[in-house]
Amino acid sequence: MNIKATKTVLPAVAMTAVSMVLTLAVVMMWLGTAMPWLVALVVGLGIDGGWLATLAYERRLAAQGDHSNTVTGVGWAFGLVATGVLIAHALTAEANTGAWLAVAWLPVAAKALWMVHGLWERTALTPTALGSIRGIQQEARDEAAVARARLRSEAATEETRLTAVTQAGARVARVQAKTAQTLSEAWSTLEAARKGEGTGSALTSVTAPVTPGVTPRWELPVWGPAEPVTALSLEAAAPGLTDEALDVLVDQIRHSETPALSYREMATRFRAAGHAASEVRLRSAWKRMVA
Repeated sequence: MNIKATKTVLPAVAMTAVSMVLTLAVVMMWLGTAMPWLVALVVGLGIDGGWLATLAYERRLAAQGDHSNTVTGVGWAFGLVATGVLIAHALTAEANTGAWLAVAWLPVAAKALWMVHGLWERTALTPTALGSIRGIQQEARDEAAVARARLRSEAATEETRLTAVTQAGARVARVQAKTAQTLSEAWSTLEAARKGEGTGSALTSVTAPVTPGVTPRWELPVWGPAEPVTALSLEAAAPGLTDEALDVLVDQIRHSETPALSYREMATRFRAAGHAASEVRLRSAWKRMVA
């Protein structure tokens, strides 16, 4: 029996011994006046012996991993009988009734302690199993701690990233606001200069010695939307070629050397000669001449 088992079995043994002694003593005092003391001793020993025998048999079954409700019931019956004897003696005693009633519960308490010890034995684990359980619990605690640390680290990283993004956005907004303010001030200055009453005369007086006899018209630029100018195509700028003339030119340039030029070389020489034609028309003429 290991040390932990003694924590539950020693109180049960001690209380059982005290209960048996009290039961025997009470039987001797209570029945000794009504019958010979030898008979009273046999009665007391019978109660204690029956209780002890059923307890021993119950402990043997528990050691084998077995259990018997009948044996357990008989053991409780002997415990109740001993308790009943103590209570009856306390109630019929002329003195110290309260003191005897105070110890009348000891047999039932001893039986309950044996039941607690049996429950401990049925649920007790070996040191190996306990070590495995402690290892599993420690591993679970370690994993939980690592998971918490990882989550805190990720949260701190995300917070740092959001802070950096927010600060960068704030800097961009400040730069944009400052730029807009600068442009607004420049526009206000230009607008004030353009609408000023003495702006034209002042500029004319400055340029009059340089351009005598010429009255310039001073107009400052206006800040506003601009309309895009459509660029002239090459064919609109240069005279157009008919399909027949284009075919003749393509054929002449193609056969200007032997072997005949490729399309890329022909197109390069065609445009270098100053001719104008769209890529679609030029390639169509090439296909017609090759065919």
